[in-house]
Amino acid sequence: MLKILLSILLFTSLLISASTEDSIADSFEDEFSVQKKEDFDPLRGYNEVMTDINDKFYTYILFPVAKGYKKVVPTPARKSVSNFFHNLMFPVRLVNNLLQFKIRNSFEETQRFLLNSTIGIGGLFDVATTKFHLKEHDEDFGQTLGYYGIGSGFPIVWPILGQSNLRDSIGFVGDYLIDPKVYISQRSYNIPDDQTQSDIIGGVNIINKSSFDYKKYEAIKKGNVLLYPVIKDLYEEHRKKLISE
Repeated sequence: MLKILLSILLFTSLLISASTEDSIADSFEDEFSVQKKEDFDPLRGYNEVMTDINDKFYTYILFPVAKGYKKVVPTPARKSVSNFFHNLMFPVRLVNNLLQFKIRNSFEETQRFLLNSTIGIGGLFDVATTKFHLKEHDEDFGQTLGYYGIGSGFPIVWPILGQSNLRDSIGFVGDYLIDPKVYISQRSYNIPDDQTQSDIIGGVNIINKSSFDYKKYEAIKKGNVLLYPVIKDLYEEHRKKLISE
């Protein structure tokens, strides 16, 4: 899987190189246009195509599976699965809170993890919120880079993963290397024993999450002929809000 991520970054570099010649011409022509600068999207053609491909995957494969899963698995059980995966991501949240010098948030995240892992039976129940009223402090490496003033860069749409940008794509790799639920052979700690188990865990997580989120996507899609610009703008606004908090 690590090789796949490295290949993705290499692919990004190749796309950037391929688009450089056209981008330079466009940038020179609109050198003094602030709007053009803010809307720098050298991979727009690719992003639009990948958004359409992802839409078909979501519409005809992922969401039907998620809806079937929703019918079979009761809401409390699906919520427990969601809590379990969220609890597993504690190392990512802790590291990124510490990198942003959010010491109190780091302490509260540690408290949450200990409470949910013990009283909450391995994270199946979010007692830290319901019983102890401890607030979540979700932080990822993309937010950390933004905290230090690194701009979002240009938009990138990844297969299945969907909308992102250059900064958050780099951040995803950083989070991936810490995430205990993925298998990395060179790492001393892994929950899955091999890549197959890692893929199964990841698949269950995506399906379970989609069983809650598919209605949001369908609401965004409804009435929008051009899907990519809408998703791109919503994503960027959401990320700006998270970084500013």
